[in-house]
Amino acid sequence: MAISIQVLLLVATTSYQAIASWLEDRPPPPGQLFDVGSYRLHLYTVGESSPTIVLDHSLGGIEGYFLIQELSKLARVCIYDRAGYGWSDHSPYPRTSHQIVKELDTLLEQAAIKPPYILVGNSFGSYNVRLYAHLFPEKVVGIVLTDALHETGMLRMSIPLQALKLFFISGFVMSILGSMLGIIRLLRVFGIFELLKPELRRFSQASLNGVKRSFCRAKHWITMSREMINLDKSACQVSVAKHFGTVPIASIKANSFFKPSFWTIFIPLKDANKLREKMHLDLCNLSTNCLQVEAGESGHFVWIDQPDVIVDAVKTVLNKIDSSSRLQ
Repeated sequence: MAISIQVLLLVATTSYQAIASWLEDRPPPPGQLFDVGSYRLHLYTVGESSPTIVLDHSLGGIEGYFLIQELSKLARVCIYDRAGYGWSDHSPYPRTSHQIVKELDTLLEQAAIKPPYILVGNSFGSYNVRLYAHLFPEKVVGIVLTDALHETGMLRMSIPLQALKLFFISGFVMSILGSMLGIIRLLRVFGIFELLKPELRRFSQASLNGVKRSFCRAKHWITMSREMINLDKSACQVSVAKHFGTVPIASIKANSFFKPSFWTIFIPLKDANKLREKMHLDLCNLSTNCLQVEAGESGHFVWIDQPDVIVDAVKTVLNKIDSSSRLQ
């Protein structure tokens, strides 16, 4: 009898997931879908003035929707969903930085988004924007890195941090099933996102709905797993992107990887912060015109904890570009 009730509940939640997803897919996406070769990527553009700000999200994140309105006051902004996230299609190709950069450049060409670009890379997105700037230096005039990763440290993680990485991957894999069964959507209804991260309440419901929509889809968690599994490969690929001359770079450093709380006692936070310190030292050597920006009240998710720091960093890079132009 108990098993029958459990089966009925799973049928009900799975049906709810299917119906809710179908209803969400009826309205058009906020941006446009562009074919990049048998699959489409979603691009949302706001604003007009040059240079264009192009934002690449963190691993599993589509947080650019929280920032786009403020950034669009500075210049034209392009927020795109990497393949497998948001409104973008799943990609059959490996989820490595090299493949992601290739897709991004094709997308920008298909959408006729002309350079120059200021690239904003959040966390894992920092790998992608660095590699893009290395492969297409003529298109990039500035970079903003938000609590970025650096390959030297990431490829030499301690055993506890390697174990934490495997823990995250296992969680992503479990979430694939959880999203298919509608469990994550139920957690969304019960406000679990805001419970885990109260700072989310400061954002508009429209931007929150777009982000939550993605997390309720199995393809989102599949892509997170694929990107995490390929993280070392991406680190090796980006290792060539370490000399940017005088290109202005703003590297934002969070106060801690996670804000200390009751649950962080279960993770190697000390090791994580030690790794971050080393990575931020290496990041400062990417350019002779690199400025480190402190996000003193933020954990790793600066785009949620202190989004104004990212906006100010973009302003700083824009000012550096303007000053450089006047000197030429």
